[in-house]
Amino acid sequence: MLLLNNVRLELDDSFENLNIIAAKILKTDVVNIISAKLNKRSLDCRKKNDIHYICSVLVNVNGDESRFLKIKNVSVFSQKPYTYLKCKKSAPSPVVVGFGPAGMFAALTLAKAGLKPIVIERGSCVEERLKDVELLFSGGKLNENSNIQFGEGGAGTFSDGKLNTGIKDFRCRLVLEEFVNFGAADKILYDAKPHIGTDVLVKVVKNIREQIISLGGKVLFNTKLCDILTTDSVLNGITVENNGKTYNINCEKLILSIGHSARDTFKMLTEKPDITLTRKPFSMGVRIEHPQEVINKAQYGQMYNNPNLPPADYKLAVHLNNGRGVYTFCMCPGGVVVNAASEPDTFVTNGMSYSLRDGKNANSALLVSVLESDLEGDDILCGMRLQEKVEKAAFGKTNGQGAPVQLVGDFLNKRASLKLGGVTPTIKPNFTLCDIDGIYPSFITESLREAIPLFAKKLRDFDLPDAVITAPETRSTCPVRIIRNDESYEASLHGLYPAGEGAGYAGGIMSAAVDGIKVAEAVINAVNL
Repeated sequence: MLLLNNVRLELDDSFENLNIIAAKILKTDVVNIISAKLNKRSLDCRKKNDIHYICSVLVNVNGDESRFLKIKNVSVFSQKPYTYLKCKKSAPSPVVVGFGPAGMFAALTLAKAGLKPIVIERGSCVEERLKDVELLFSGGKLNENSNIQFGEGGAGTFSDGKLNTGIKDFRCRLVLEEFVNFGAADKILYDAKPHIGTDVLVKVVKNIREQIISLGGKVLFNTKLCDILTTDSVLNGITVENNGKTYNINCEKLILSIGHSARDTFKMLTEKPDITLTRKPFSMGVRIEHPQEVINKAQYGQMYNNPNLPPADYKLAVHLNNGRGVYTFCMCPGGVVVNAASEPDTFVTNGMSYSLRDGKNANSALLVSVLESDLEGDDILCGMRLQEKVEKAAFGKTNGQGAPVQLVGDFLNKRASLKLGGVTPTIKPNFTLCDIDGIYPSFITESLREAIPLFAKKLRDFDLPDAVITAPETRSTCPVRIIRNDESYEASLHGLYPAGEGAGYAGGIMSAAVDGIKVAEAVINAVNL
């Protein structure tokens, strides 16, 4: 198979005539092209009056392909498919705690190996979780175990389903292929910034669960990890709670993929002398919303209303004179800001997009790095406690009467917002205009005030006075890491395997899923010894 790089395609190309394009590049008759398909596709927006796609194309040709290798940007393509490991001996079922991306792909990998995993998920199945989230959005009561943070699919299910990542691991392709196998659109295989969308992701998640069960695994919903049982620094079981009843599950291998919001679990882990945790860097900030049209104009210029262009996104970062980094994260084109609280009398935000990304607003997290010197005391969980403090302050700021919202112009000028401008916040069920100062330590708000005008120099109208900010965004990453061996992936407790974002080894759906696969491989290899 040949790989054709740097192939220019126009916005109105149908991508259905790739055989003709490949034949032209290879200077051969189209009858010599057996097949041609996209390998990668990305927008080139460097010239606002000449936006187009730059692609790589995979081509099968008749005859000896070596005759084409002297042509510029043509090379041989070979990609070894991923082969799932198989368990070579019988073994007790490993347990996976948490059914987010890490736990889900860990359980799938174990199930394909023949190990019949038992999955423990404190939240509900995705069908019931949808109802719980919709109830919260409509003004109903928070379900502390089934919400934006907890439940089948993890926090990533109610985001944007973004699959772009900075990691370079061959398993990334496997994750994309499995998502397609379970119902995602095949464009995620070639788009430079792949995303699934919350509405599609909930169906994909359900299909993965059903595959795990069909291979002999079990998924226990509404079941919460309460304790880890050990003897002489060796794991021998766990205690779980379901509907107010507790019972033990014997296990020799436990993959702990709890996510970044399982604070009660982290507190339990710090009481275990056989398990080592450490603090790690994290960030906090706000969600910022602009009209999607404003972002389109800034990124696409005069071509902004071309119907063949997707809703524009952005990724911005700046290093301030005070030594802090401020950056955008989890940008959701055409998306909404959502209530992501998982504890009573707190407020937390996140962003979400559906597959079409056709909402009126664009939103993104706008985050400030939290330094070691910002944390009081030497408590391992002091970062988590700072998050809790901010989330409670946000709830108190509005007396629980909605999300704290402030216009960017008012925020920059240090005055409370009294009325909206041209941007309507998307947060449900309600919001309260206010002054967000006092919710955070001052270094957060002052860093944001310094960064927003700097971002506007990179992205026009980022400092739009009518744009709105919603506070607080505190759960972008976990402030704790569970220490594990770099080679065996095992924690200091024999039989315990921390995985994913909550364990401190991932940041996003793709990296968490890959980490889950790697940890599952380590478990399979340990069983096969």
